[in-house]
Amino acid sequence: MSPLTTTIVMSSLATGTIITMSSHHWMMAWIGLEMNTLAIIPTISKQHHPRATEAATKYFLTQAAASAMILFSSSINAWSTGTWDITQMTNPTASTLLTSALAMKLGLVPMHFWLPEVLQGSTMKTALIISTWQKLAPMALICLSINNLSTTILLTMGALSAMLGGWAGLNQTQTRKIMAYSSIAHLGWMITIATTLTNITIAALLMYLFMTTSMFYALISSKSKTIKDTTTSWATSPTLMIMTMLILLSLGGLPPLSGFMPKWLILEELITQKLLPMATAIALSTLLSLFFYLRLTYTTTLTASPNTTPAKHKWRFKPLTPSPLLSTTIPLTTMALPLTPLITN
Repeated sequence: MSPLTTTIVMSSLATGTIITMSSHHWMMAWIGLEMNTLAIIPTISKQHHPRATEAATKYFLTQAAASAMILFSSSINAWSTGTWDITQMTNPTASTLLTSALAMKLGLVPMHFWLPEVLQGSTMKTALIISTWQKLAPMALICLSINNLSTTILLTMGALSAMLGGWAGLNQTQTRKIMAYSSIAHLGWMITIATTLTNITIAALLMYLFMTTSMFYALISSKSKTIKDTTTSWATSPTLMIMTMLILLSLGGLPPLSGFMPKWLILEELITQKLLPMATAIALSTLLSLFFYLRLTYTTTLTASPNTTPAKHKWRFKPLTPSPLLSTTIPLTTMALPLTPLITN
C-alpha cells in the first residue's frame, strides 16, 4: 500500500476504536466497530495472496455477523426500554445476544474458530494488530455493559477459552497460530474476572497487550514463522533470544515475571468469591499453555542447531534491527510485578 493509503487505513482503525470506547449510544458504538472492521480488511488482504484473501473474507464475515448481532440486540433493548444507552441493556434477550456478539468479536470459545485462521493468513504485523488493538473496542463494551451481561455465559466462556486455548495450542507448529491460541487463553482469564472486578480485567488486558506486542516484535525481528525457524534464531541475536525466553515465561505466568501478576490477582479474587472449581480449572489450564511456551523457550534458547541443518542460516543475511518499541515493552513484560500494590489499591 502507498504511504497515503496506509495513513488513511491506520487513522480509520484508531478512530473506530476511539469512537467505540468513548460512546454512550449503541449506534455510535456500532459505527466505531464498523469503521474498525472496514479499516483492517485491506490491511489483511494487501499481500494479494490466496491465503490473505481467505483470511480477510473470514474476518469480514465474522465481524459483520457480530456487529449485526450488536445492532439487533441494542434495537431489541431500545424497543422494550426506550433507551439506546450502553449502560442500560436491561432486556434479558438483548443481553444474551450482546454477550454472544462480543464473544464473537473477541474470539472466545465457542466462537473462536476464525482467530487462528485469520492470524495465519496475515503478516506478522497485521497479526499483532488483530491480537492487540482489535481487542480494545469489544473489551471496552464489555466493561461498560458488564452489569447487564449474563454472568453464567461469561464465566462458562471464560473457563472454556482458558482450557481450549491451552489444549489446542499444543498441536501447533506455526508461531502465529500459537499466539492466536495464547490470545484465546488470556482473553478467557480476562472474561472470567470481568464479571467481578473490571479494574483487574483492565490490568490483565494491559499486561496482555505488553506481552503480546513484545512477543510478536521478537518473532518479527528474528523472522520466525514456525517453531523450526526459532532453532536458528540464537545466532541472529543472542540477547534478543534471551529476552524472548523471558517474554515466553511471562506469557506462561511464572513468577517473578510480570505475567504472574494478572493470574495471581484473578485467582485470588475467584477464591474470594467462592468460585473454587472455576479457579482450579483455569489454573490447571495454564499448565497446558505453559507446555507450548516452554517448548518455544527450549527451541529458541536451549537448542544449538548442528551445521548440517536443512534450515536457512539466518546469520548469512543482514539481520533486522530490533524495534525501539521492544526497549519499552520488554521491561514492562518482565519487571512490572512490584507495581501490583498500585493495581490492588
